[in-house]
Amino acid sequence: MLAQMVVSEFALPDSVLAHYLFVSAAMFALGLVGFVTRRNLIIMFLCTELMFQAAGLALIAFGRYHLGEDGQTFVIFVLCVAAAEAAMALALVVLLFRRRETLSSEAWKELNG
Repeated sequence: MLAQMVVSEFALPDSVLAHYLFVSAAMFALGLVGFVTRRNLIIMFLCTELMFQAAGLALIAFGRYHLGEDGQTFVIFVLCVAAAEAAMALALVVLLFRRRETLSSEAWKELNG
């Protein structure tokens, strides 16, 4: 009986989970719209980071709702991927700026692989 009270005390209510998921979806949508509409490379990378953080928030909320540590574990991996992406993005931005002295993605449309 006491164990059920402790578990139910720490569980996340459905309404609170809905609020977390709404904020997460709004953050992801804002990042997606920013990524699609902007042409500055730095803004595009920041919008990508915003989408990573939105996914992390949803994972933590679901982990708390189910009283497991899986959500927090996945968030650590998401943060590692986001850090690696930020490092690569910064190096790419510096390289591209040195070549054309612009950060507009329009200037790099004709890249050939």
